[in-house]
Amino acid sequence: MKKVGILYHPQKETTRLKARELEDFLKSQGASVWSCSAWEDEEARARLNGTGLVLAIGGDGTVLRAAQVVFPSGTPITGINMGMLGFTTELSDKEATAKLPSLLAGEGWIDERAMLEVHLESHGQPPRVYHALNDAVVARGAVAKVVYIETRIDDQLLTTYKADGVILATATGSTGYALAAGGPILYPQSSDLLLLPVAPHLSPGYIMVLPPSATVTLKVNTPQEAVLSVDGHVNVTLASGDSVTVRHSPNKVRFLRIHPRGAFYSSLERKLKGK
Repeated sequence: MKKVGILYHPQKETTRLKARELEDFLKSQGASVWSCSAWEDEEARARLNGTGLVLAIGGDGTVLRAAQVVFPSGTPITGINMGMLGFTTELSDKEATAKLPSLLAGEGWIDERAMLEVHLESHGQPPRVYHALNDAVVARGAVAKVVYIETRIDDQLLTTYKADGVILATATGSTGYALAAGGPILYPQSSDLLLLPVAPHLSPGYIMVLPPSATVTLKVNTPQEAVLSVDGHVNVTLASGDSVTVRHSPNKVRFLRIHPRGAFYSSLERKLKGK
């Protein structure tokens, strides 16, 4: 592996220091290295060509931003955890220099994760498309009132939720906001889709696990603003009548991992407790 990119959380001094440390280390191993903030996605994409691996230094949020940078190139990501939970990361900051030479030598395995394709149709604006590794959420805005969200699956009416919002999550996102809202944890390589309401009021509160072929449309009916949130860092204001259609993306995010394939389960309880 000749060219490695490093994306780091720009608001934490520890991640910037770790990025410089790993850049020096990788160069000593003969690799060509580029580095920039994970928030500078356009700059990072401009450097991506020919990159064999992207290191995401931070927490799960940094990995989510790295996924947006590499999409749809298929460049693998290895996350180095310097955050709280690190469900999507692979290495701790202490083991990074010990494990990276093995990854550079071609060891490890590829973990492919499903993504969502999110289509927004908003009155008076051209359609917009986003991609999510974790989730797409349609929810109330700043005003603390429920919103009405008409929900269709494969063009068949399911219900109209009266709730704080509705989450559509991948297996990767099942350990994020969906878990906090009471959802189940899906095995990481699952292509199933979770649909769950957030704080439903006098409307169905059950959670649905949908097949990979499902298409879900959420139409907002609210006198106040609502919001579409994609992976927590793309946030778009919605007006009454706007609709969001979510389906599986034909592209996947690829992670390069060195720990055994069952490590997700052996570390799950520890990560849920923030250890």
